[in-house]
Amino acid sequence: MSKQQPASTHTSVAAILVINCGSSSVKFSLIQPESGASLLSGLAECLNTPQALIKIKHNIGVDNDKKIETSALVAPFDHQAALNTLVNKLVQLNLVDNIVAVGHRVVHGGEHYAQPTLIDPSVKKNIENLAKLAPLHNPANLIGINVCQQAFETLPQVVVFDTAFHQSMPEKAFLYGIPYKLYQEHSIRRYGFHGKSHYFVANQAAKFINKPLEQCNLISAHLGNGSSVTVIKNGRSVDTSMGMTPLAGVIMGTRSGDIDASIIFHLVEKLGFSVEEVNTLLNKKSGLLGLSELSNDCRTLETAMLDKSHPQSTQAKLALTVFCYRIAKSIASFSASLSELDGLIFTGGIGENSSWVRQEIINQLGLLNFYINKEKNQATRFGSSGNIAINTSRSCWVIATNEEWVIAEQTAQLLKLNTAEEL
Repeated sequence: MSKQQPASTHTSVAAILVINCGSSSVKFSLIQPESGASLLSGLAECLNTPQALIKIKHNIGVDNDKKIETSALVAPFDHQAALNTLVNKLVQLNLVDNIVAVGHRVVHGGEHYAQPTLIDPSVKKNIENLAKLAPLHNPANLIGINVCQQAFETLPQVVVFDTAFHQSMPEKAFLYGIPYKLYQEHSIRRYGFHGKSHYFVANQAAKFINKPLEQCNLISAHLGNGSSVTVIKNGRSVDTSMGMTPLAGVIMGTRSGDIDASIIFHLVEKLGFSVEEVNTLLNKKSGLLGLSELSNDCRTLETAMLDKSHPQSTQAKLALTVFCYRIAKSIASFSASLSELDGLIFTGGIGENSSWVRQEIINQLGLLNFYINKEKNQATRFGSSGNIAINTSRSCWVIATNEEWVIAEQTAQLLKLNTAEEL
């Protein structure tokens, strides 16, 4: 992958339609795989509610200026309605003929898939069966697949799995300390997520240090509302903080991350929680939100922390301090997987934009020879990338991730499409 280029205004270029269906949203982008340029992108959110709306951004037209169009969705306000609106817009802008394939993000591929895969009935059945491991995401991913297969009957469709990059983990990293037959019979193990993001930024870091990815040893911290740390040895994931589900690992926006499993028994047996209430507590009411009792948004917490008159200032700082400590602790522990380390990567919404969080984490990693350049750290935000460490430190990069580009590129590679040529 080279540096992302601006979108071409020539509407005859071949492109991949990338679809990412979440539990209540649909992200989409029409991407030229060679350059990473987007002809059209957008987001449908608040699905399955009357507030559902869709935003579509493109620069197709006489003036070639970037346009953002927002419209409410029609009943039943669901994924189908969102994707139908997208298809209609693609027709209106004469972009349908540009689409040579559709690439779908699917959260959980279990142990079945270590590579992008062409969709067929057996693949769809496996995605459905794996919904037990990703109940909020895999069913929604399937909706996107089914709608796009109806809308683009003649186009090849490919799935790219979040878990695929981590299928290179050895048993010592992915097994839990529970009876082995639970892994053999029920596939209970660590899978890991954010695989496309970790893969993308590792590739970019390899370019920074002018080494093949296969020779790079890195630790990647994807920090956002969902956060994970991955250790990359010789270009391959060998361990990661998330587990069988995205609940495990470091503290996140609303997720607890790792806790003593006996807390669950205590909540149920002593405090009267139902299993569903515990699930909701750990996934949606914990993390930064639970600790701060204010917000899951790092920006809101930083603002409150710095405003000493804010009633939640102290608690906001506590939440952020715990968040940063757990991430630093995870990074330090993962260094045991490597005999050498080329550098550390920050990515994701928080990792790319919060200079305070990055500094707080790096300040705890002096033993690994990470030392921050405060001026570079402050300047590297809002999509910019670069090394924020001092000259005598190990490298520490901020790299803006682009998971959609990974999906488009891997879809084109699987299908052996020459998307550099005009149609």
